[in-house]
Amino acid sequence: MDEALLRSLTPGVLAVLVRRGADFAAAEDAVQDALVEAVRVWPADPPRDAKGWLVTVAWRKFLDATRADTARRRREDLVEEEPEPGPAPAVDDTLQLYFLCAHPSLTPSSAVALTLRAVGGLTTRQIARAYLVPEATMAQRISRAKRTISGVRFDRPGDVATVLRVLYLVFNEGYSGDVDLAAEAIRLTRQLAATIDHPEVAGLLALMLLHHARRAARTAPDGSLVPLAEQDRGRWDTGAIAEGVEILQTALARDRLGEFQAQAAVAALHADAPTAEETDWVQIVEWYDELARLTDSPVVRLNRAVAVGEADGPRAGLAALAQLDDSLPRYAAVAAYLHERAGDLTTAARLYAEAAKKATDILERDHLTRQAARLNTRLNAHRAH
Repeated sequence: MDEALLRSLTPGVLAVLVRRGADFAAAEDAVQDALVEAVRVWPADPPRDAKGWLVTVAWRKFLDATRADTARRRREDLVEEEPEPGPAPAVDDTLQLYFLCAHPSLTPSSAVALTLRAVGGLTTRQIARAYLVPEATMAQRISRAKRTISGVRFDRPGDVATVLRVLYLVFNEGYSGDVDLAAEAIRLTRQLAATIDHPEVAGLLALMLLHHARRAARTAPDGSLVPLAEQDRGRWDTGAIAEGVEILQTALARDRLGEFQAQAAVAALHADAPTAEETDWVQIVEWYDELARLTDSPVVRLNRAVAVGEADGPRAGLAALAQLDDSLPRYAAVAAYLHERAGDLTTAARLYAEAAKKATDILERDHLTRQAARLNTRLNAHRAH
């Protein structure tokens, strides 16, 4: 069973049901039922047209469900519209569905969470991690969003900012998480950039391309994580870097700075450095200052502390870090790195171990565990002498 195929077809099938009059929550349930049926049936009897099969089965599931509830009378006339088996139109509905899910009746945060869950293929846990909230809190937020739009016609698309936020989070999860969605997020952002003249759309596309260009170098042959400073820059995709820089420069020239353009500028400075030692950390700190002004994000300030540590020394970085909440994700990892740079190996080893226990990403956890072990080995060797 090709799970990637099922995942790629889900948005289009969901969009067909929504256009035919199904409210979002009922349509999502019907599509999920159809996917379960596909897992059961396809291995022995694969369809010629996978999307057409899913549309047909999902629509029938939807009708079966609606006949049993109080909306049956309103839905009865939809029975006649049941699609005949056969090829479905080769239309990419995914981007349209992103806009439909960013419904004006929802707050931006609820719209993002709902879209990530229903269209992006992320789990509630993954979304909660991206938002730095407990999984139970995010589950409640998604449930409220579904209730809010229950019975609402999806005829008013949401705003670009919400869609960009969704695409950005999908890319991040695809880049570093359990489900590979990065390429799909780039594809959709390219589509959006081709249809909307918006500096932040261009900024997001540039940011994705610059990050994606480094992907081949992010892991070693054994699958372990390779930090940016240790990556083989010869494995970076120079074509993607050049395209990302060109797109960014065009966007910045319009003098309408936004969050994604500023993040892309940081990524471009990393990509432009021939070696890690030649990175322009002073300019990176300046861009993080702009980002902090634009977003007031604690994660931005955490990254800024690292940059300050590189530009002005580890003590300055630790001073910047001390102004932040130590419960932030990756706080302990950043503190460990800066303490190691400052020569305090005992504290650094303890903090690396602490950070490893808190890490939710397996590669990151293993990397932090190795860092703690490396320093403990050095400390033990020093004590032995």
